[in-house]
Amino acid sequence: MIQTLQRLMHAARRLGCAGLLVLALAGVTMAEEARVVPPPAQDEAAGTSASETAILAGGCFWGVQGVFQHVDGVLSAVSGYAGGSKDTADYAKVSNSWTGHAESVQVTFDPRKISYGRILQIYFSVIHDPTELNRQGPDEGPQYRSAIFPTSAEQARVALAYIEQLGKAKTFGAPIVTTIELNRSFFPAEDYHQDYLTRNPMNPYIVINDLPKVANLKRLFPAVYRADPVLVMASKPAN
Repeated sequence: MIQTLQRLMHAARRLGCAGLLVLALAGVTMAEEARVVPPPAQDEAAGTSASETAILAGGCFWGVQGVFQHVDGVLSAVSGYAGGSKDTADYAKVSNSWTGHAESVQVTFDPRKISYGRILQIYFSVIHDPTELNRQGPDEGPQYRSAIFPTSAEQARVALAYIEQLGKAKTFGAPIVTTIELNRSFFPAEDYHQDYLTRNPMNPYIVINDLPKVANLKRLFPAVYRADPVLVMASKPAN
């Protein structure tokens, strides 16, 4: 039964709004789980820089981007690919699971307003389940793995310490499988993947898998929730 639901959800993602009928006929409902995990005991030192970049992977990038676009202090959140080479940073290729890429989001934030540690706390609390290996929800494959791509040695230190902290505390009741992958480049995804949650709020995949994540952000982290998302395409010139 679980495999059947996963296939239906994956089909809905590919079919878009047409998939809503498939799910409705199947009577599929899936609640997104979330929890407030403890903040990291170690965080980056407060700095004066106006921006910093984090690259995170936690399943389909539509939901990851959508959540961070609603986080106060985030300047931009761009869907893309990390872990592989530039010539395979293409949705069709990445979907075949052999490129080494993970669907990722590049989060640019103001460290004077929100810390890297807080970004990671949100990532582990409402973005995804870090105990699922090479899958999230209905999506399976290494392109949906839980991974952190540090952009500095300090980020790597904080991320590693945080995973160890959560693991020792048995926060999730199962081993954390999140990988820390160093020296990986980020490549933006195709335009049609950007701002997908905001532009397609009635897509069945978004309704079932991703809108609950935004709702959980608002419920669990009200101090950093922003109602109006910071969008990618709004800043791009029209063709």
